[in-house]
Amino acid sequence: MVALQPLFTMSEKVKPYKDSNLNKKKQVEQMFDTISGNYDGLNRLISLGTDTKWRKKVIKMVAERKPDTILDIATGTGDLAIKFAEKTSTSKIVGLDLSEGMLSIARKKVLGTSIENTIEFIKGDSEALPFGNDSFEAITVSFGIRNFEDLEKGLSEIYRVLKPNGLFVILETSVPTKFPFKQGYFFYCKGLLPFIGKIFSKDKVAYKYLSESASVFPYGEKLNNILRKIGFIEVKNKPQTFGVATIYNATK
Repeated sequence: MVALQPLFTMSEKVKPYKDSNLNKKKQVEQMFDTISGNYDGLNRLISLGTDTKWRKKVIKMVAERKPDTILDIATGTGDLAIKFAEKTSTSKIVGLDLSEGMLSIARKKVLGTSIENTIEFIKGDSEALPFGNDSFEAITVSFGIRNFEDLEKGLSEIYRVLKPNGLFVILETSVPTKFPFKQGYFFYCKGLLPFIGKIFSKDKVAYKYLSESASVFPYGEKLNNILRKIGFIEVKNKPQTFGVATIYNATK
């Protein structure tokens, strides 16, 4: 049997629009502005609903720490931040994202609700966070960390604004390592995912980028080691659903 090869080498800088002169950060912002309208529905379709199960585990991990302040980076349309407001007694939750299109949908979701004053959605750069040192007791990034242009710079910023003993949780895609899940993963990402994106998304290359970026992103022990290099301690990772996603947690 011939082993399947990764779609790209780890050294490649995967960007949404290969013909664009914009840097990755600006391209990612443009991409999410474009697909924001059908992002939630496509997420459920592409993950077959399993992404909600993974997020529930993240919510439980954070809720057990009883944080008074939470920062959700790459908050997108705000689903995770909203769940934190509903499932915890946290008094301040900030959802931050590059895409104003995604944030506008997030704000509409909480408008006129009982949690409207608990959550603030702001446009911002994860690699230059607009907060002081030691500002948040818990910080999360759900399916957004692979979009960082400079991963170590973004993680260093997260470390800076996390309070000592605070909790940092990442939920991100990863690559299964065992047969037949690894082979099925590459078939799905290379063939079906871009096809679904072309049919249902306004942006024909967006979901091709999402699958490509997932295939080259450092996962498992590689990401653990990067977190340790930044200064995080008690770093752990828990593969989900045969390894197609992984939850990482660490402290400061």
